[in-house]
Amino acid sequence: MSSIRDLENPDGNITGTIGLDPNLTILWAQVNEGQPQMSIDSDLRLRPKGIVGNSPIYLGDVGRAALRSLGPSDPPMFEQLPAYDEQKWTIVTQSGDIKMRIESRSYWGFGLIASCFLNRIEITGPLSLRARIVHDIAASLGRNPWEPKMSRFFAHHTKATTEEHRTAWEGLIERAREEMHDEISMLEQRLNSLKGISSDVENIDDLLEDAMMSLDEARVALSDHNGPAVERALGRVISSLIEADPKTEIRSSEALANQSNEISLNRNSGKSEIKASDLLEEIPLVDLTEEE
Repeated sequence: MSSIRDLENPDGNITGTIGLDPNLTILWAQVNEGQPQMSIDSDLRLRPKGIVGNSPIYLGDVGRAALRSLGPSDPPMFEQLPAYDEQKWTIVTQSGDIKMRIESRSYWGFGLIASCFLNRIEITGPLSLRARIVHDIAASLGRNPWEPKMSRFFAHHTKATTEEHRTAWEGLIERAREEMHDEISMLEQRLNSLKGISSDVENIDDLLEDAMMSLDEARVALSDHNGPAVERALGRVISSLIEADPKTEIRSSEALANQSNEISLNRNSGKSEIKASDLLEEIPLVDLTEEE
């Protein structure tokens, strides 16, 4: 894999693609749809369409999936505003330790249709969080984002081959899947350690049964590439195990929240936050198990 220095052009800008790097991820994605249409307010923030006085823009399916993958985040801000082309823009946002920059531009056909565009996604922050975000983007799109409509033009504009793009995306996706699998295994071991022990905890058998069912749900969600569903299921497992563990003296909601943070993605910045759902429509996660 090339170093970041090797990927810098004479102007100091980074070209090419970067996947499993300790500090930085740069991915490129083919845009298939121009929708949803959004708007820009006077403070250069991304807002829903239809607000009087705001300028229209087209976010596209990749931009929508990328922003939704962050969860609660700072309001996305425009670093570069669209001119005559409402699908050419640059957005920056932050969620906790994760910073994301998305650039939308055309790479063939003069940008006459939505599929003429690509998105450059730059992410900084902890590698495990970046991997989970990339996993969720690909699952939300339900396709391989690195596969272009026009391979030759895509390679020219991104300075990377299709194989290099595939390696970068799949490396991060597989890293996220391995970490979720490890979380499931860790909680299964904890559950097994509580079986058959002498305990004064009421309904311990029911609690352990609930935990086992939630573990099964987590495995199914993982096979469906549904990262958020894995997190929800594992959160239920932790809840049941806390109640079932006789060593747990305090079972308050605060203690449960602290335990859940061991495996959940902490994407809250604690600042002026908005939920992606306030801006973007719900996107179903797609089962990619049959795709190559």
